[in-house]
Amino acid sequence: MTEYLDLIMFAALMVAILSGFPVSFSIAGVAVVFAYLGWMMGIMNVSLLGALGQRAFGLISNQVLIAIPVFVFMGAVLEKSKIAEELLDTMARCFGQLRGGLGISVVLVGALLAASTGIVGATVIAMGLIALPTMLRAGYNPAVASGIVCTAGTLGQIIPPSTLLIILADVMSNAFQQAQYEQGKFSVEALSVGQFFAAALIPGLLLVTLYLLYILIRGALRPADMPPAELGLGRPDSREVLAAILPPVLLIFAVLGAILGGIATPTEAASVGAIGALLMAGRRTSSHTRLILLGVGALIALAILAGSFPIRLQRNDNGMLEWVAGAVYALLALTGLGAVGLALRAAFRKRIIHDALNSTLTMTAMIFATILAAGFFSLVFIGLGGEERVEHILGSLPGGPSGTLLFVMLFVFVLGFFLDFVEISVIVLPLVVPSLIMMGHDPIWLGILLAINLQTSFLTPPFGFSLFYLRAAAPDEIATSQIYRGVVPFIGLQAVGIFLVWSMPSLATWLPGALF
Repeated sequence: MTEYLDLIMFAALMVAILSGFPVSFSIAGVAVVFAYLGWMMGIMNVSLLGALGQRAFGLISNQVLIAIPVFVFMGAVLEKSKIAEELLDTMARCFGQLRGGLGISVVLVGALLAASTGIVGATVIAMGLIALPTMLRAGYNPAVASGIVCTAGTLGQIIPPSTLLIILADVMSNAFQQAQYEQGKFSVEALSVGQFFAAALIPGLLLVTLYLLYILIRGALRPADMPPAELGLGRPDSREVLAAILPPVLLIFAVLGAILGGIATPTEAASVGAIGALLMAGRRTSSHTRLILLGVGALIALAILAGSFPIRLQRNDNGMLEWVAGAVYALLALTGLGAVGLALRAAFRKRIIHDALNSTLTMTAMIFATILAAGFFSLVFIGLGGEERVEHILGSLPGGPSGTLLFVMLFVFVLGFFLDFVEISVIVLPLVVPSLIMMGHDPIWLGILLAINLQTSFLTPPFGFSLFYLRAAAPDEIATSQIYRGVVPFIGLQAVGIFLVWSMPSLATWLPGALF
Protein backbone atom coordinates (compact mmCIF):
# COMPACT_ATOMS: atom_id res chain seq x y z
CA MET A 1 0.00 0.00 0.00
CA THR A 2 2.81 2.45 0.83
CA GLU A 3 4.17 2.45 -2.73
CA TYR A 4 0.77 3.55 -4.06
CA LEU A 5 0.13 6.23 -1.46
CA ASP A 6 0.54 9.02 -4.04
CA LEU A 7 -2.16 7.48 -6.27
CA ILE A 8 -4.44 6.95 -3.27
CA MET A 9 -3.89 10.60 -2.35
CA PHE A 10 -5.01 11.75 -5.82
CA ALA A 11 -8.09 9.48 -5.66
CA ALA A 12 -8.92 10.82 -2.19
CA LEU A 13 -8.76 14.35 -3.60
CA MET A 14 -11.37 13.47 -6.25
CA VAL A 15 -13.67 12.00 -3.61
CA ALA A 16 -13.26 15.00 -1.30
CA ILE A 17 -14.05 17.52 -4.04
CA LEU A 18 -17.05 15.57 -5.33
CA SER A 19 -18.41 15.36 -1.77
CA GLY A 20 -19.39 19.03 -2.06
CA PHE A 21 -17.03 20.27 0.67
CA PRO A 22 -15.35 23.63 -0.21
CA VAL A 23 -12.61 22.93 -2.75
CA SER A 24 -9.68 24.73 -1.13
CA PHE A 25 -10.36 23.08 2.25
CA SER A 26 -10.71 19.68 0.53
CA ILE A 27 -7.32 20.06 -1.16
CA ALA A 28 -5.55 21.27 1.98
CA GLY A 29 -7.26 18.66 4.18
CA VAL A 30 -6.22 15.77 1.93
CA ALA A 31 -2.67 17.16 1.90
CA VAL A 32 -2.55 17.29 5.73
CA VAL A 33 -3.87 13.73 6.12
CA PHE A 34 -1.47 12.20 3.60
CA ALA A 35 1.51 14.20 4.84
CA TYR A 36 0.89 12.67 8.27
CA LEU A 37 0.41 9.17 6.78
CA GLY A 38 3.58 9.50 4.70
CA TRP A 39 5.57 10.63 7.74
CA MET A 40 4.15 7.84 9.95
CA MET A 41 4.96 5.20 7.31
CA GLY A 42 8.48 6.57 6.85
CA ILE A 43 8.15 7.29 3.12
CA MET A 44 8.09 11.09 3.29
CA ASN A 45 10.56 13.59 4.70
CA VAL A 46 8.28 15.99 6.55
CA SER A 47 10.93 18.74 6.43
CA LEU A 48 9.87 19.20 2.79
CA LEU A 49 6.87 21.10 4.12
CA GLY A 50 9.24 23.85 5.23
CA ALA A 51 8.90 25.18 1.67
CA LEU A 52 5.20 25.88 2.26
CA GLY A 53 5.85 29.33 3.73
CA GLN A 54 8.02 30.23 0.76
CA ARG A 55 5.28 29.13 -1.63
CA ALA A 56 2.67 31.22 0.21
CA PHE A 57 4.93 34.29 0.08
CA GLY A 58 5.60 33.66 -3.62
CA LEU A 59 1.84 33.56 -4.26
CA ILE A 60 0.98 36.83 -2.54
CA SER A 61 3.95 38.61 -4.16
CA ASN A 62 3.34 37.22 -7.65
CA GLN A 63 3.13 40.19 -10.01
CA VAL A 64 1.24 38.20 -12.66
CA LEU A 65 -1.58 36.98 -10.42
CA ILE A 66 -2.24 40.47 -9.05
CA ALA A 67 -4.01 41.18 -12.36
CA ILE A 68 -6.74 38.61 -11.57
CA PRO A 69 -8.81 40.62 -9.02
CA VAL A 70 -8.64 43.74 -11.20
CA PHE A 71 -9.83 41.88 -14.31
CA VAL A 72 -12.57 40.22 -12.24
CA PHE A 73 -13.69 43.63 -10.96
CA MET A 74 -13.74 44.98 -14.52
CA GLY A 75 -15.98 42.12 -15.63
CA ALA A 76 -18.23 42.41 -12.58
CA VAL A 77 -18.84 46.13 -13.20
CA LEU A 78 -19.78 45.43 -16.83
CA GLU A 79 -22.11 42.64 -15.77
CA LYS A 80 -23.86 44.53 -12.95
CA SER A 81 -24.38 47.69 -15.06
CA LYS A 82 -26.51 45.77 -17.64
CA ILE A 83 -24.18 46.64 -20.53
CA ALA A 84 -24.57 43.07 -21.83
CA GLU A 85 -28.32 43.63 -22.06
CA GLU A 86 -27.85 46.75 -24.21
CA LEU A 87 -25.37 44.95 -26.46
CA LEU A 88 -27.67 41.96 -26.94
CA ASP A 89 -30.66 44.14 -27.72
CA THR A 90 -28.76 46.10 -30.38
CA MET A 91 -27.18 43.04 -31.98
CA ALA A 92 -30.50 41.18 -32.02
CA ARG A 93 -32.14 44.07 -33.85
CA CYS A 94 -29.24 44.11 -36.35
CA PHE A 95 -29.29 40.39 -37.21
CA GLY A 96 -32.68 39.18 -35.96
CA GLN A 97 -34.31 39.19 -39.41
CA LEU A 98 -31.87 36.51 -40.65
CA ARG A 99 -32.34 32.78 -40.11
CA GLY A 100 -30.18 32.15 -37.10
CA GLY A 101 -29.79 35.91 -36.66
CA LEU A 102 -30.42 35.83 -32.91
CA GLY A 103 -27.87 33.01 -32.60
CA ILE A 104 -25.32 35.11 -34.50
CA SER A 105 -26.05 38.04 -32.17
CA VAL A 106 -25.53 35.90 -29.07
CA VAL A 107 -22.19 34.54 -30.32
CA LEU A 108 -20.92 38.02 -31.28
CA VAL A 109 -22.00 39.49 -27.94
CA GLY A 110 -20.42 36.50 -26.17
CA ALA A 111 -17.13 37.23 -27.97
CA LEU A 112 -17.29 40.93 -27.06
CA LEU A 113 -18.11 40.16 -23.42
CA ALA A 114 -15.36 37.53 -23.31
CA ALA A 115 -12.84 40.09 -24.53
CA SER A 116 -14.21 42.64 -22.04
CA THR A 117 -14.66 40.51 -18.92
CA GLY A 118 -13.16 37.02 -19.16
CA ILE A 119 -15.61 35.68 -16.53
CA VAL A 120 -17.42 32.57 -17.75
CA GLY A 121 -20.04 32.06 -15.04
CA ALA A 122 -21.24 35.67 -15.11
CA THR A 123 -21.48 35.71 -18.92
CA VAL A 124 -23.40 32.42 -19.17
CA ILE A 125 -25.88 33.50 -16.48
CA ALA A 126 -26.33 36.96 -18.05
CA MET A 127 -26.94 35.40 -21.49
CA GLY A 128 -29.32 32.83 -20.00
CA LEU A 129 -31.41 35.52 -18.32
CA ILE A 130 -31.41 37.98 -21.25
CA ALA A 131 -31.01 36.10 -24.54
CA LEU A 132 -32.58 32.70 -23.93
CA PRO A 133 -36.16 33.93 -23.28
CA THR A 134 -35.96 36.13 -26.40
CA MET A 135 -34.80 33.20 -28.53
CA LEU A 136 -37.60 30.99 -27.22
CA ARG A 137 -40.22 33.68 -27.93
CA ALA A 138 -38.87 33.93 -31.49
CA GLY A 139 -39.54 30.21 -32.02
CA TYR A 140 -36.01 28.82 -31.64
CA ASN A 141 -35.58 25.13 -30.89
CA PRO A 142 -34.95 25.06 -27.09
CA ALA A 143 -31.97 22.71 -27.42
CA VAL A 144 -30.35 24.83 -30.16
CA ALA A 145 -30.93 28.06 -28.22
CA SER A 146 -29.48 26.54 -25.03
CA GLY A 147 -26.41 25.25 -26.88
CA ILE A 148 -25.72 28.64 -28.48
CA VAL A 149 -26.08 30.57 -25.20
CA CYS A 150 -23.97 28.10 -23.23
CA THR A 151 -21.18 28.03 -25.83
CA ALA A 152 -21.10 31.80 -26.39
CA GLY A 153 -20.82 32.39 -22.64
CA THR A 154 -17.86 30.00 -22.41
CA LEU A 155 -15.76 32.01 -24.88
CA GLY A 156 -14.44 33.91 -21.86
CA GLN A 157 -12.18 30.91 -21.20
CA ILE A 158 -10.10 31.33 -24.36
CA ILE A 159 -10.51 34.92 -25.61
CA PRO A 160 -8.19 37.27 -23.68
CA PRO A 161 -8.20 38.82 -21.14
CA SER A 162 -9.09 35.54 -19.47
CA THR A 163 -8.56 34.49 -15.86
CA LEU A 164 -7.71 31.02 -17.16
CA LEU A 165 -4.98 32.41 -19.42
CA ILE A 166 -3.45 34.44 -16.57
CA ILE A 167 -3.26 31.38 -14.30
CA LEU A 168 -2.12 29.21 -17.21
CA ALA A 169 0.63 31.68 -18.12
CA ASP A 170 2.01 31.54 -14.58
CA VAL A 171 1.84 27.72 -14.48
CA MET A 172 3.36 27.27 -17.95
CA SER A 173 6.14 29.77 -17.26
CA ASN A 174 7.11 27.96 -14.04
CA ALA A 175 6.97 24.58 -15.82
CA PHE A 176 9.06 25.95 -18.71
CA GLN A 177 11.73 27.18 -16.29
CA GLN A 178 11.68 23.84 -14.44
CA ALA A 179 12.14 21.98 -17.73
CA GLN A 180 15.08 24.21 -18.63
CA TYR A 181 16.74 23.55 -15.26
CA GLU A 182 16.31 19.80 -15.76
CA GLN A 183 17.89 20.14 -19.20
CA GLY A 184 20.93 21.78 -17.60
CA LYS A 185 20.16 25.36 -18.67
CA PHE A 186 20.72 27.88 -15.90
CA SER A 187 20.17 31.01 -17.99
CA VAL A 188 16.45 30.34 -18.31
CA GLU A 189 13.78 32.09 -20.34
CA ALA A 190 10.41 33.10 -18.89
CA LEU A 191 7.01 33.37 -20.50
CA SER A 192 4.67 36.34 -20.05
CA VAL A 193 0.92 36.76 -19.83
CA GLY A 194 1.10 38.96 -22.93
CA GLN A 195 2.51 36.07 -24.96
CA PHE A 196 -0.40 33.83 -23.97
CA PHE A 197 -2.94 36.58 -24.65
CA ALA A 198 -1.45 37.03 -28.12
CA ALA A 199 -1.33 33.26 -28.70
CA ALA A 200 -5.00 32.81 -27.75
CA LEU A 201 -6.33 35.62 -29.94
CA ILE A 202 -6.34 33.82 -33.31
CA PRO A 203 -7.59 30.44 -31.93
CA GLY A 204 -10.34 32.29 -30.04
CA LEU A 205 -11.48 34.10 -33.20
CA LEU A 206 -11.21 30.79 -35.08
CA LEU A 207 -13.70 29.21 -32.65
CA VAL A 208 -16.06 32.19 -33.05
CA THR A 209 -15.88 31.74 -36.84
CA LEU A 210 -16.66 28.02 -36.56
CA TYR A 211 -19.69 28.77 -34.36
CA LEU A 212 -21.01 31.41 -36.79
CA LEU A 213 -20.56 29.12 -39.81
CA TYR A 214 -22.41 26.33 -38.01
CA ILE A 215 -25.32 28.64 -37.12
CA LEU A 216 -25.58 29.96 -40.69
CA ILE A 217 -25.46 26.47 -42.22
CA ARG A 218 -27.94 25.02 -39.74
CA GLY A 219 -30.24 28.01 -40.23
CA ALA A 220 -30.21 27.34 -43.99
CA LEU A 221 -30.68 23.57 -43.71
CA ARG A 222 -33.18 23.52 -40.84
CA PRO A 223 -34.91 26.92 -40.82
CA ALA A 224 -37.57 25.76 -38.35
CA ASP A 225 -34.89 25.48 -35.64
CA MET A 226 -33.79 29.11 -35.98
CA PRO A 227 -36.48 31.24 -37.65
CA PRO A 228 -36.11 34.98 -38.30
CA ALA A 229 -37.12 37.02 -35.25
CA GLU A 230 -39.74 39.76 -35.42
CA LEU A 231 -38.77 41.83 -32.40
CA GLY A 232 -41.10 44.71 -33.30
CA LEU A 233 -38.47 47.38 -32.57
CA GLY A 234 -37.03 47.93 -36.04
CA ARG A 235 -33.42 47.92 -37.12
CA PRO A 236 -31.15 50.22 -35.10
CA ASP A 237 -29.58 53.20 -36.84
CA SER A 238 -25.84 53.67 -37.05
CA ARG A 239 -25.81 55.94 -34.00
CA GLU A 240 -27.43 53.27 -31.79
CA VAL A 241 -25.05 50.61 -33.08
CA LEU A 242 -22.01 52.77 -32.39
CA ALA A 243 -23.29 53.73 -28.93
CA ALA A 244 -23.67 50.05 -27.98
CA ILE A 245 -20.59 48.54 -29.66
CA LEU A 246 -17.96 51.28 -29.62
CA PRO A 247 -17.42 51.49 -25.81
CA PRO A 248 -16.66 47.73 -25.36
CA VAL A 249 -14.47 47.75 -28.49
CA LEU A 250 -12.51 50.75 -27.18
CA LEU A 251 -12.16 49.03 -23.82
CA ILE A 252 -10.86 45.85 -25.48
CA PHE A 253 -8.46 47.88 -27.59
CA ALA A 254 -7.18 49.79 -24.55
CA VAL A 255 -6.60 46.67 -22.45
CA LEU A 256 -5.31 44.19 -25.02
CA GLY A 257 -3.55 46.85 -27.08
CA ALA A 258 -1.61 48.05 -24.05
CA ILE A 259 -0.53 44.49 -23.16
CA LEU A 260 0.25 43.24 -26.67
CA GLY A 261 1.94 46.49 -27.61
CA GLY A 262 4.26 46.25 -24.62
CA ILE A 263 3.02 49.59 -23.26
CA ALA A 264 1.72 48.21 -19.96
CA THR A 265 1.93 45.11 -17.81
CA PRO A 266 -1.22 42.99 -17.44
CA THR A 267 -1.87 44.50 -14.00
CA GLU A 268 -1.56 48.07 -15.32
CA ALA A 269 -3.75 47.25 -18.32
CA ALA A 270 -6.32 45.64 -16.01
CA SER A 271 -6.43 48.88 -14.01
CA VAL A 272 -7.10 50.82 -17.22
CA GLY A 273 -9.85 48.30 -18.02
CA ALA A 274 -11.44 48.70 -14.58
CA ILE A 275 -11.57 52.50 -14.99
CA GLY A 276 -12.96 52.04 -18.51
CA ALA A 277 -15.66 49.67 -17.26
CA LEU A 278 -16.57 52.15 -14.52
CA LEU A 279 -16.90 54.96 -17.10
CA MET A 280 -19.05 52.70 -19.32
CA ALA A 281 -21.30 51.97 -16.34
CA GLY A 282 -21.45 55.67 -15.51
CA ARG A 283 -22.42 56.57 -19.08
CA ARG A 284 -25.35 54.20 -18.78
CA THR A 285 -26.52 55.05 -15.26
CA SER A 286 -25.51 58.67 -14.60
CA SER A 287 -27.52 61.77 -15.46
CA HIS A 288 -24.27 63.52 -16.48
CA THR A 289 -23.66 61.46 -19.62
CA ARG A 290 -22.15 64.31 -21.65
CA LEU A 291 -19.68 65.24 -18.92
CA ILE A 292 -18.59 61.59 -18.63
CA LEU A 293 -18.15 61.34 -22.41
CA LEU A 294 -16.11 64.57 -22.29
CA GLY A 295 -13.90 63.02 -19.60
CA VAL A 296 -13.48 59.84 -21.67
CA GLY A 297 -12.41 61.93 -24.65
CA ALA A 298 -9.95 63.81 -22.41
CA LEU A 299 -8.39 60.58 -21.15
CA ILE A 300 -8.06 59.19 -24.69
CA ALA A 301 -6.47 62.45 -25.85
CA LEU A 302 -4.12 62.40 -22.85
CA ALA A 303 -3.00 58.84 -23.63
CA ILE A 304 -2.31 59.68 -27.29
CA LEU A 305 -0.56 63.00 -26.63
CA ALA A 306 1.52 61.78 -23.67
CA GLY A 307 2.60 58.74 -25.68
CA SER A 308 3.65 60.73 -28.74
CA PHE A 309 5.05 63.79 -26.90
CA PRO A 310 6.10 62.84 -23.34
CA ILE A 311 6.91 65.64 -20.92
CA ARG A 312 9.33 65.59 -17.96
CA LEU A 313 8.56 68.74 -15.97
CA GLN A 314 11.39 68.11 -13.51
CA ARG A 315 14.00 68.77 -16.21
CA ASN A 316 15.85 72.11 -16.15
CA ASP A 317 15.93 72.61 -19.93
CA ASN A 318 12.15 72.70 -20.49
CA GLY A 319 10.97 75.53 -22.73
CA MET A 320 7.63 77.31 -23.02
CA LEU A 321 6.25 74.55 -25.29
CA GLU A 322 6.92 71.88 -22.64
CA TRP A 323 5.28 73.93 -19.88
CA VAL A 324 2.21 74.66 -22.02
CA ALA A 325 1.95 70.95 -22.95
CA GLY A 326 2.29 70.03 -19.26
CA ALA A 327 -0.57 72.38 -18.37
CA VAL A 328 -2.75 70.90 -21.13
CA TYR A 329 -1.96 67.39 -19.89
CA ALA A 330 -2.87 68.37 -16.33
CA LEU A 331 -6.17 69.87 -17.53
CA LEU A 332 -7.00 66.70 -19.49
CA ALA A 333 -6.14 64.54 -16.45
CA LEU A 334 -8.39 66.63 -14.16
CA THR A 335 -11.25 66.43 -16.69
CA GLY A 336 -10.87 62.65 -16.84
CA LEU A 337 -10.69 62.45 -13.05
CA GLY A 338 -13.93 64.42 -12.79
CA ALA A 339 -15.62 61.97 -15.17
CA VAL A 340 -14.40 59.03 -13.08
CA GLY A 341 -15.81 60.74 -9.96
CA LEU A 342 -19.21 61.21 -11.60
CA ALA A 343 -19.28 57.61 -12.81
CA LEU A 344 -18.25 56.37 -9.36
CA ARG A 345 -21.02 58.37 -7.69
CA ALA A 346 -23.63 56.95 -10.07
CA ALA A 347 -22.31 53.43 -9.57
CA PHE A 348 -22.54 53.83 -5.79
CA ARG A 349 -26.11 55.12 -6.01
CA LYS A 350 -27.18 52.16 -8.17
CA ARG A 351 -25.24 49.76 -5.88
CA ILE A 352 -23.21 48.59 -8.88
CA ILE A 353 -19.95 49.01 -6.94
CA HIS A 354 -21.29 47.10 -3.93
CA ASP A 355 -22.35 44.11 -6.02
CA ALA A 356 -19.19 44.21 -8.17
CA LEU A 357 -16.89 44.30 -5.14
CA ASN A 358 -18.80 41.44 -3.53
CA SER A 359 -18.41 39.30 -6.69
CA THR A 360 -14.74 40.27 -7.00
CA LEU A 361 -13.87 39.41 -3.41
CA THR A 362 -15.72 36.09 -3.57
CA MET A 363 -14.09 34.93 -6.81
CA THR A 364 -10.61 36.24 -5.91
CA ALA A 365 -10.70 34.55 -2.50
CA MET A 366 -11.75 31.27 -4.13
CA ILE A 367 -8.98 31.41 -6.75
CA PHE A 368 -6.15 32.35 -4.39
CA ALA A 369 -7.24 29.94 -1.65
CA THR A 370 -7.29 27.15 -4.25
CA ILE A 371 -3.83 28.08 -5.56
CA LEU A 372 -2.41 28.20 -2.02
CA ALA A 373 -3.97 24.83 -1.09
CA ALA A 374 -2.73 23.34 -4.38
CA GLY A 375 0.82 24.39 -3.49
CA PHE A 376 0.48 22.43 -0.22
CA PHE A 377 -0.99 19.44 -2.07
CA SER A 378 1.78 19.37 -4.69
CA LEU A 379 4.49 19.49 -2.00
CA VAL A 380 3.03 16.42 -0.28
CA PHE A 381 2.43 14.66 -3.61
CA ILE A 382 6.08 15.22 -4.59
CA GLY A 383 7.20 14.04 -1.15
CA LEU A 384 5.29 10.78 -1.65
CA GLY A 385 7.06 10.19 -4.97
CA GLY A 386 4.17 11.24 -7.18
CA GLU A 387 6.31 13.40 -9.47
CA GLU A 388 8.60 10.48 -10.37
CA ARG A 389 5.57 8.27 -10.99
CA VAL A 390 4.03 10.83 -13.36
CA GLU A 391 7.32 11.16 -15.27
CA HIS A 392 7.57 7.37 -15.53
CA ILE A 393 3.98 7.02 -16.76
CA LEU A 394 4.39 9.75 -19.37
CA GLY A 395 7.76 8.41 -20.50
CA SER A 396 6.46 4.86 -20.99
CA LEU A 397 3.41 5.77 -23.09
CA PRO A 398 3.38 4.59 -26.72
CA GLY A 399 3.43 7.06 -29.61
CA GLY A 400 6.31 9.24 -28.44
CA PRO A 401 5.72 12.95 -27.69
CA SER A 402 2.48 13.07 -29.72
CA GLY A 403 1.04 9.99 -27.98
CA THR A 404 1.95 11.42 -24.59
CA LEU A 405 0.33 14.76 -25.41
CA LEU A 406 -2.82 12.97 -26.63
CA PHE A 407 -3.01 11.05 -23.35
CA VAL A 408 -2.61 14.26 -21.30
CA MET A 409 -5.27 16.05 -23.37
CA LEU A 410 -7.74 13.21 -22.81
CA PHE A 411 -6.88 13.06 -19.11
CA VAL A 412 -7.38 16.82 -18.68
CA PHE A 413 -10.62 16.63 -20.66
CA VAL A 414 -12.01 13.94 -18.36
CA LEU A 415 -10.87 15.82 -15.24
CA GLY A 416 -12.76 18.84 -16.56
CA PHE A 417 -16.00 16.93 -15.87
CA PHE A 418 -15.27 17.01 -12.15
CA LEU A 419 -12.82 19.85 -11.41
CA ASP A 420 -12.80 23.58 -12.11
CA PHE A 421 -10.11 24.99 -14.39
CA VAL A 422 -8.32 26.52 -11.40
CA GLU A 423 -7.84 23.12 -9.71
CA ILE A 424 -6.70 21.45 -12.94
CA SER A 425 -4.32 24.31 -13.76
CA VAL A 426 -2.60 24.48 -10.36
CA ILE A 427 -2.70 20.79 -9.33
CA VAL A 428 -2.44 18.66 -12.47
CA LEU A 429 -0.63 20.77 -15.05
CA PRO A 430 2.53 21.46 -12.96
CA LEU A 431 2.99 17.68 -12.72
CA VAL A 432 2.67 16.86 -16.42
CA VAL A 433 3.70 19.98 -18.36
CA PRO A 434 7.49 19.92 -17.59
CA SER A 435 7.74 16.41 -19.07
CA LEU A 436 5.81 17.48 -22.17
CA ILE A 437 8.09 20.50 -22.66
CA MET A 438 11.18 18.32 -22.27
CA MET A 439 9.78 16.09 -25.04
CA GLY A 440 10.01 19.07 -27.40
CA HIS A 441 6.51 20.61 -27.31
CA ASP A 442 6.38 24.40 -27.61
CA PRO A 443 5.11 25.73 -24.23
CA ILE A 444 2.96 28.51 -25.70
CA TRP A 445 1.32 26.21 -28.27
CA LEU A 446 0.86 23.61 -25.53
CA GLY A 447 -0.78 26.17 -23.24
CA ILE A 448 -3.32 27.18 -25.89
CA LEU A 449 -4.20 23.55 -26.65
CA LEU A 450 -4.80 22.97 -22.94
CA ALA A 451 -6.87 26.17 -22.67
CA ILE A 452 -9.20 25.11 -25.52
CA ASN A 453 -9.38 21.64 -23.97
CA LEU A 454 -10.42 23.09 -20.61
CA GLN A 455 -12.98 25.26 -22.36
CA THR A 456 -14.40 22.14 -24.04
CA SER A 457 -14.69 20.32 -20.72
CA PHE A 458 -16.76 23.27 -19.43
CA LEU A 459 -19.39 22.35 -22.04
CA THR A 460 -19.37 18.56 -21.79
CA PRO A 461 -22.31 16.74 -20.11
CA PRO A 462 -23.02 15.70 -17.48
CA PHE A 463 -20.69 17.76 -15.27
CA GLY A 464 -19.70 20.75 -17.45
CA PHE A 465 -19.72 23.88 -15.28
CA SER A 466 -21.31 26.07 -17.97
CA LEU A 467 -24.23 23.64 -18.13
CA PHE A 468 -24.85 24.14 -14.41
CA TYR A 469 -24.63 27.93 -14.78
CA LEU A 470 -27.20 27.89 -17.60
CA ARG A 471 -29.46 25.45 -15.75
CA ALA A 472 -29.61 27.94 -12.87
CA ALA A 473 -30.56 30.83 -15.17
CA ALA A 474 -32.71 29.09 -17.82
CA PRO A 475 -36.55 29.25 -17.78
CA ASP A 476 -38.38 26.31 -16.28
CA GLU A 477 -39.60 25.08 -19.67
CA ILE A 478 -36.00 24.28 -20.69
CA ALA A 479 -35.21 20.68 -19.69
CA THR A 480 -31.70 19.71 -18.61
CA SER A 481 -31.64 17.09 -21.39
CA GLN A 482 -32.28 19.87 -23.94
CA ILE A 483 -29.28 21.81 -22.65
CA TYR A 484 -27.15 18.67 -22.94
CA ARG A 485 -28.34 17.98 -26.51
CA GLY A 486 -27.79 21.58 -27.52
CA VAL A 487 -24.09 21.69 -26.65
CA VAL A 488 -23.15 18.43 -28.43
CA PRO A 489 -22.57 20.04 -31.89
CA PHE A 490 -20.45 22.76 -30.30
CA ILE A 491 -18.31 20.18 -28.51
CA GLY A 492 -17.64 18.77 -31.98
CA LEU A 493 -16.66 22.26 -33.19
CA GLN A 494 -14.32 22.60 -30.21
CA ALA A 495 -12.69 19.30 -31.24
CA VAL A 496 -12.27 20.71 -34.77
CA GLY A 497 -10.65 23.82 -33.26
CA ILE A 498 -8.23 21.70 -31.21
CA PHE A 499 -7.37 19.65 -34.31
CA LEU A 500 -6.68 22.80 -36.36
CA VAL A 501 -4.42 24.31 -33.68
CA TRP A 502 -2.66 20.94 -33.21
CA SER A 503 -2.05 20.46 -36.93
CA MET A 504 -1.17 24.14 -37.57
CA PRO A 505 0.84 25.34 -34.55
CA SER A 506 1.42 28.71 -36.23
CA LEU A 507 -2.20 29.61 -35.37
CA ALA A 508 -1.00 29.88 -31.75
CA THR A 509 2.66 30.77 -32.18
CA TRP A 510 2.74 33.30 -35.04
CA LEU A 511 1.27 36.35 -33.26
CA PRO A 512 3.31 36.09 -30.03
CA GLY A 513 6.42 35.48 -32.16
CA ALA A 514 5.68 38.60 -34.21
CA LEU A 515 4.89 40.82 -31.21
CA PHE A 516 7.41 39.52 -28.65
